Amino acid sequence: MLRQVKPKNARAKRAMDKREPLVHENPKTTLFVAGPRVSQILKLCTADLRMLKKPFVESFMKKNDIHPFEDASSLEFFSLKNDTSLLVLSLHSKKRPHCLTLVRTFNHKILDMLELYVNPESFRTLQQFKNKKPAVGLKPLIAFHGTPFEDPNETKWTLAKSLLLDLFRGQEASEVDVEGLQYLISISAAEPVEGEKAPELRIRFYLIKTLKSGQKLPRVEVEEMGPRIDATLGREKFPDADMMKEALKKPKGAEPRTKKNIDMDVMGDKMGKIHMPKQNFGELQSRKMKGLKRGRTPEDVEMGEGDDEVASDEEEIVPKKTKV
Repeated sequence: MLRQVKPKNARAKRAMDKREPLVHENPKTTLFVAGPRVSQILKLCTADLRMLKKPFVESFMKKNDIHPFEDASSLEFFSLKNDTSLLVLSLHSKKRPHCLTLVRTFNHKILDMLELYVNPESFRTLQQFKNKKPAVGLKPLIAFHGTPFEDPNETKWTLAKSLLLDLFRGQEASEVDVEGLQYLISISAAEPVEGEKAPELRIRFYLIKTLKSGQKLPRVEVEEMGPRIDATLGREKFPDADMMKEALKKPKGAEPRTKKNIDMDVMGDKMGKIHMPKQNFGELQSRKMKGLKRGRTPEDVEMGEGDDEVASDEEEIVPKKTKV
């Protein structure tokens, strides 16, 4: 992964420059790949997922003899040639029926993988729900329900949460218009119990409808729009610690530079600290105002009259100058 490849000509150099890491990466594109044998359930399931993932999606309809947990070099080659960081492999066999393998790559090398065995009895397609569908390219609301997703340790459920977030999150956006929130993805799982069968991962897609409520805020309702996917978690490959550390590294300049002594409070107001030197208030010059003078009390009046008498006596003692 750390091997440096030198370009042989200008065309190869331009192609390599396009693959260089960026401060703000492009939206993650997903490549759907068919294995040596694919069931009809997987064909319908991947067709619905491609519909919801547009326009950040690529697909290979030709069958490929790929077994990612034995040899993933073919998937790494596909990721490199098509510049896709996410892959979904469809594979059906007697041992692993209706298997969807979610694959994530870093620098076009396999980072982590997880198998989902789709339940064919409860599966419903997008077309089986006769209602309105969201527009292409919109960001969904994603909600996770269940304690397995909140485990602080690295488990299959936390890996599934991370992969599904990357799969459905779409394009990065700092602000989203409320009118663009047209559908919700609900992902839930029951709490696993020892000695019993592992719970299923339930993925539901709901259309968000806003209705008049007679108030300022509208009344919000959800309606299932499909597809409906229930799956059991299969084999997994957790990411390597060194590769994950490299993948999570943030480039310089990605975060805004913090200004000294300026921060934000809970309400979002900008607060600043000013450091003043030690001041001598005795030398502080203030403006003289009549309103700041001390009020005259009877004691002040008596003291003022005595001062006038003393002043008059002093004036009598001083002789007057005569003109020559």
